[in-house]
Amino acid sequence: MLKISIHDTPEQLKFKLEGRLIGPWVREVEQSWDTAQSVRNGRKAVFDLSDVTFIDDNGRDLLENLHKTGVSFIVADPMTCAIVEEVTGAPAQRAAATPKCKHLLRFTAILALLAAAQASAAPLKLTLKDAVQTALKQNPGVVTANLNIAQAQENNRLSRSALLPQVGISASDAVRRVNIEAQIGVKFAGFPQHIGPFWVGQAGVGAEAPLLDLAVYRRYKASKEGVRAAEADRTSVREENVFLVVSQYLGGLRAAADVKAARSRAELAKALLDQATDLQKNGVSAKIDTLRADVEYQNERQRLIESETQLKTSLFGLARLLNLDPAQDIELVDQVSFFETPEFNAEQGLEAAYRARPELQALEARVRALELERRAASDQRLPKLSVTGAWAQQGLTVSSMIPTYNYQANLDIPLYTGGRIRAQMAEADIELKKIAQNRQELRNRIALEVKTAAAQLDSARSQVEVANRAVKLADEEVTQARDRFSAGVASNIEVITAQDGLARANDNQIVALYRYNQARADLSRATGQIESLYGR
Repeated sequence: MLKISIHDTPEQLKFKLEGRLIGPWVREVEQSWDTAQSVRNGRKAVFDLSDVTFIDDNGRDLLENLHKTGVSFIVADPMTCAIVEEVTGAPAQRAAATPKCKHLLRFTAILALLAAAQASAAPLKLTLKDAVQTALKQNPGVVTANLNIAQAQENNRLSRSALLPQVGISASDAVRRVNIEAQIGVKFAGFPQHIGPFWVGQAGVGAEAPLLDLAVYRRYKASKEGVRAAEADRTSVREENVFLVVSQYLGGLRAAADVKAARSRAELAKALLDQATDLQKNGVSAKIDTLRADVEYQNERQRLIESETQLKTSLFGLARLLNLDPAQDIELVDQVSFFETPEFNAEQGLEAAYRARPELQALEARVRALELERRAASDQRLPKLSVTGAWAQQGLTVSSMIPTYNYQANLDIPLYTGGRIRAQMAEADIELKKIAQNRQELRNRIALEVKTAAAQLDSARSQVEVANRAVKLADEEVTQARDRFSAGVASNIEVITAQDGLARANDNQIVALYRYNQARADLSRATGQIESLYGR
């Protein structure tokens, strides 16, 4: 928006601009200037830009053209001041006692750069719950599922409207001329061949209401089942998105744990290398011990680089799932942890999964809708009863209009439909058979997912216990091997072997924790409870 005010005095022609000098408003200023050129008569022309808040490229080009015609400018805002000085190549005239434009602009630019650098440097800290909530708000699949529900609800309203009375107002104004011979088919002596033209006016209301139409009622009930199916589909989409985000987040936690463990092993390897180097200088150990320690240190550095790359890749994938800005860094707040879960009864969990899984609920709703559609097709053979009525003022002139009305009851009994009803029923039967097959396949898949996830959860729980014990033993082995090497009792082969054992134990512990948490997520997804567990 831009306000243009023109102040015409004997000394000068002054344009006052307020707002944004952009897009179509640039053309408005050009037209105003072209009109004012004819009355300028050599007077000084001034454009007051002190209340202009923004200037785009088109606005800058306009200022440059105005400057070539001898226009001077008054500015106040530092950005506008900088643009005018760039266009004119001279210091701009300021509206008040303000700092020099270049200094103020430079200070403003520095502040903006510092703010942008600080914003870009600060990573987005995400808990698992935050990640899930962000995905549910921004994921396009969830938005589409919500729109599908709205569409199903409108279809339901459309079906319901067929059960309700339809009332309307109509008016007509007609001039008629009728051929009597053509209408009757006989010519009467002494009568004219036609009547008219004459004016006929009519205005009134009409109504129609179904009293008994089971087919329309069944379709209305089927549309309500369509809404339930759309709601179940949305729940299924939300569950799937939560599962993907949880899995990716757990993968990121695993990668972060790998980085932490790799960094710790690299520090240990560096300490052992320094120890071997000192012992070699003191003549206590041979050079080969130092070489072994150096090789082990380089191997740990390579593992650290690989782990850091894997972590970055996992975070990139999580940002993609959350639909975040690719330039935004992410930091995972939660830590990999293990906590006992109650024993899971696969048979009871299977029955709960059958009740909770939204995919099955959607199929059940579609089965009910198809059954109603089939009954609606069958009910088309039954009689239909409806009433219609109309009331209007009718006459050849306005003064001669009188009330007229027409009320009637309609009974429609189909006798022959050319096989249409039978074909509709057969089509519904085929769809029901297809859904029955899909439902059986889905139940089998759910049973497999539940039992597999339960077995993996039990296995992972045991693996975590074993891995924790192995890490503790490996730490003790490394400590004893270092002491023996320092005392000169053994070479550092024992130390290198202990290091390798500790690395394997750390890796096994990380993998076991990851498998345990992923198994919990798999079981929650299989039983239809992942959003309630991770998103609330």
